[in-house]
Amino acid sequence: MNTQIQKLYDNAGKTERLIIGLMSGTSMDGLDIALCLVKHSGADTDIKVLAFKTGDYTDDFRAKIKAVFSKKEVDLQLVCLMNEHIANTHAQLINEALQEWGYDNESIDFIASHGQTIFHAPKSLHQLDDYPNGTLQIGDGDHIALKTGIITLSDFRQKHLAAGGEGAPLAVYGDYLIFSKAGEDRVMLNIGGIANFTYLPGSTDASAVFSTDVGPGNTLMDQYMQKYFNRFYDKHAAVGLSGQLNEKLLHALLDCSFFELDFPKTTGPELFNLEYLSLAQQKSNTANILKEDVMATLCHFSARTIADAIRRCFGQEAKAMVYMSGGGMHNPLLVKLLRNELPFCNFLTTDDLNINPDAKEAVLFAVLANETLCGRPIDFGNRQGVPAVCMGKISLPA
Repeated sequence: MNTQIQKLYDNAGKTERLIIGLMSGTSMDGLDIALCLVKHSGADTDIKVLAFKTGDYTDDFRAKIKAVFSKKEVDLQLVCLMNEHIANTHAQLINEALQEWGYDNESIDFIASHGQTIFHAPKSLHQLDDYPNGTLQIGDGDHIALKTGIITLSDFRQKHLAAGGEGAPLAVYGDYLIFSKAGEDRVMLNIGGIANFTYLPGSTDASAVFSTDVGPGNTLMDQYMQKYFNRFYDKHAAVGLSGQLNEKLLHALLDCSFFELDFPKTTGPELFNLEYLSLAQQKSNTANILKEDVMATLCHFSARTIADAIRRCFGQEAKAMVYMSGGGMHNPLLVKLLRNELPFCNFLTTDDLNINPDAKEAVLFAVLANETLCGRPIDFGNRQGVPAVCMGKISLPA
């Protein structure tokens, strides 16, 4: 037997495994690296975050990603090169993190790498009858495995697509295993570039669980800040808080067929981008309003679409325990607006469930890898968009 296959078998058979989960989202703020101790699998999964950091991207590296990100027409050679370059950069950040934390690479059993999404194309967006749902993440797993010496699982979303899903959101699988609690209806709300949530019924009935994208989280606000304020994001909502809501612009932003689609559904910056904003300003005759007012309105837009989606599930007087994660939970204006929109909901963070909310997405990919290695597909009752599959391609380091 190949020694690496033997190592894969032995590591998967351990009573507890050290798995590094990686996440680099559409905000491109850096690589989230979560070192997790994982025991058991399935409903018995027990996971503890031993260390976490976000490996910073340089401005140059971020610019190179943006050059191939969310564009219908790109330099194909650059896409090819960035597949390798992103993987090498991620491997370097992993090696540096392990050295910082005092762990030898040999002590880590597996890496679970999400990669970098550069285009997301569900049928609802591309509307081409002859083509299926599509999504593309780059950052090759073989390069990460070879440069770290650690068995790597990557490219998780393709199995989801192959089984009839849209490749997102994948949070439902990990959310169900980690956060379900009998007797408490929970909404696991992640506000990244795109906002999504998983509904976890207090019955813990897997067939009633679902996960969906709901619309923009930070993506429009971040894009606007980067273009007009030369800042990566609106820290402490300083700009948004200095502006005023423009109702005409908000109405135009909300006028989109995506919000009428049934759950589950997925989206991305391919739809919600500065062109989308520009068209809304043209329709509402608000092209010349203060930039601070645009920022305030974009924050209201994210809050309204999130709240509308939750009300769609729970009724106008929605009552649920909402556990937040993702960068948007650090935006005080956005959180305030959500509380105002949903006064009967309790808003907490996954910190209250012993998972660092900034680490949550990376942790979820560690859970997905653990299920592929040690578990079995979860039966969600053949729900649309939630196929019963284990995900991730395996790359050996030699």
